[in-house]
Amino acid sequence: MAVSATVIGALLGLGTQTYSNALRKLPYMRHPWEHLLGMGLGAVFVNQLVNWDAQLQKDLDQMLEKAKAANERRYFDDDD
Repeated sequence: MAVSATVIGALLGLGTQTYSNALRKLPYMRHPWEHLLGMGLGAVFVNQLVNWDAQLQKDLDQMLEKAKAANERRYFDDDD
Protein backbone atom coordinates (compact mmCIF):
# COMPACT_ATOMS: atom_id res chain seq x y z
CA MET A 1 0.00 0.00 0.00
CA ALA A 2 2.91 2.34 0.67
CA VAL A 3 4.15 2.27 -2.92
CA SER A 4 0.74 2.96 -4.42
CA ALA A 5 0.10 5.77 -1.92
CA THR A 6 3.45 7.32 -2.81
CA VAL A 7 2.75 7.10 -6.54
CA ILE A 8 -0.76 8.54 -6.12
CA GLY A 9 0.63 11.40 -4.01
CA ALA A 10 3.38 12.13 -6.52
CA LEU A 11 0.85 12.21 -9.36
CA LEU A 12 -1.38 14.47 -7.28
CA GLY A 13 1.48 16.90 -6.71
CA LEU A 14 2.54 16.81 -10.35
CA GLY A 15 -1.03 17.30 -11.53
CA THR A 16 -1.56 20.21 -9.17
CA GLN A 17 1.56 22.01 -10.39
CA THR A 18 0.79 21.33 -14.05
CA TYR A 19 -2.79 22.53 -13.59
CA SER A 20 -1.56 25.66 -11.85
CA ASN A 21 0.74 26.45 -14.78
CA ALA A 22 -2.03 25.71 -17.29
CA LEU A 23 -4.44 28.08 -15.53
CA ARG A 24 -1.87 30.85 -15.69
CA LYS A 25 -1.16 30.01 -19.38
CA LEU A 26 2.48 29.27 -18.66
CA PRO A 27 4.52 26.43 -20.14
CA TYR A 28 3.60 23.23 -18.31
CA MET A 29 7.16 22.46 -17.20
CA ARG A 30 8.21 26.06 -16.54
CA HIS A 31 10.18 25.39 -13.34
CA PRO A 32 10.94 21.68 -13.05
CA TRP A 33 11.99 21.98 -9.41
CA GLU A 34 8.45 23.11 -8.56
CA HIS A 35 7.15 19.87 -10.04
CA LEU A 36 9.59 17.84 -7.97
CA LEU A 37 8.61 19.76 -4.85
CA GLY A 38 4.92 19.23 -5.60
CA MET A 39 5.48 15.52 -6.18
CA GLY A 40 7.38 15.22 -2.90
CA LEU A 41 4.77 17.11 -0.92
CA GLY A 42 1.97 15.12 -2.53
CA ALA A 43 3.67 11.84 -1.68
CA VAL A 44 4.20 12.90 1.94
CA PHE A 45 0.60 14.12 2.19
CA VAL A 46 -0.95 10.89 0.88
CA ASN A 47 1.33 8.69 3.01
CA GLN A 48 0.40 10.67 6.12
CA LEU A 49 -3.25 10.40 5.14
CA VAL A 50 -2.93 6.60 4.92
CA ASN A 51 -1.17 6.49 8.30
CA TRP A 52 -3.81 8.73 9.84
CA ASP A 53 -6.60 6.53 8.49
CA ALA A 54 -4.98 3.39 9.92
CA GLN A 55 -4.54 5.05 13.32
CA LEU A 56 -8.12 6.32 13.23
CA GLN A 57 -9.41 2.81 12.50
CA LYS A 58 -7.35 1.39 15.37
CA ASP A 59 -8.65 4.04 17.78
CA LEU A 60 -12.23 3.44 16.64
CA ASP A 61 -11.89 -0.30 17.19
CA GLN A 62 -10.60 0.34 20.72
CA MET A 63 -13.46 2.72 21.49
CA LEU A 64 -16.06 0.28 20.16
CA GLU A 65 -14.55 -2.54 22.22
CA LYS A 66 -14.68 -0.40 25.36
CA ALA A 67 -18.28 0.60 24.65
CA LYS A 68 -19.26 -3.03 24.03
CA ALA A 69 -17.64 -4.10 27.31
CA ALA A 70 -19.37 -1.27 29.19
CA ASN A 71 -22.75 -2.23 27.72
CA GLU A 72 -22.24 -5.87 28.60
CA ARG A 73 -21.33 -4.94 32.18
CA ARG A 74 -24.33 -2.65 32.40
CA TYR A 75 -26.99 -4.97 31.00
CA PHE A 76 -25.71 -8.49 31.51
CA ASP A 77 -23.86 -8.25 34.81
CA ASP A 78 -25.94 -9.90 37.58
CA ASP A 79 -24.62 -8.30 40.74
CA ASP A 80 -28.03 -7.60 42.32
